[in-house]
Amino acid sequence: MAPQTHGRRTSIRATLSVTLVLVLSGLLFTANARLSGGEENRQPENFAELVRQEVDRGDELLSEVEGLRSTVDTLSASLDVQAPTLDPVLDVNSGIQAGMTPVTGPGLRVQLDDAPTNRPQPEEIVPDDLVVHQQDLEGVINALWAGGAEAMTLQGERVTALTAFRCVGNVLSLHGRVYSPPYVVEAVGDPDQLRAALDASGPLSIYREYVAAVGLGYDVQGQDQIDVPAFTGSLTLEHATVPEGVDVYR
Repeated sequence: MAPQTHGRRTSIRATLSVTLVLVLSGLLFTANARLSGGEENRQPENFAELVRQEVDRGDELLSEVEGLRSTVDTLSASLDVQAPTLDPVLDVNSGIQAGMTPVTGPGLRVQLDDAPTNRPQPEEIVPDDLVVHQQDLEGVINALWAGGAEAMTLQGERVTALTAFRCVGNVLSLHGRVYSPPYVVEAVGDPDQLRAALDASGPLSIYREYVAAVGLGYDVQGQDQIDVPAFTGSLTLEHATVPEGVDVYR
């Protein structure tokens, strides 16, 4: 009896196992079919829906932007604000100060030159004493500005607040060009005030001592009309400050 019972149980277990496998397989196939069918039917529909939603969203945003732009235009028109205009006198003075406006008027012509090479010199004099230096030109230019010069040129080039020149040996480097002496500075302004400023300059008083000692050139002439051209280069300023209490347009 035991072997027979054991065999029957084995047969029932096998039958149940096969049945269970078949049922599970059927469920798996059904699920796969449903998933496949759903995927095939759902993906295009979702993509179309996504596009439609994004289009609608874009239309809403565009309508919002148009509404905001209309509001800004309405508010701007109601304010009726006009751009401020620069005072004509201040505009002209600004152009002159910046060097962008040509200037014509009476003034002074100052010429500096090296000492003659064929002149006997004292033993203590060295070759460096016989040439015009950068500080000598700076002394002339600063004195003329202090004397109220409206505009100025050095070797015919407009001098601005950004003008930088260097003396290398006995030549002058200015605006990318090299000049040899004599060096000429012309300034538009009241000739008497300009001349008084030159006479009161400390650096130029030392220069005039060498004029008398070694024969450096120094000639000052009043001019009825000096034409100062506008500066044609690039005016690029990194940073600058005006000392407190200084009126740059007075």
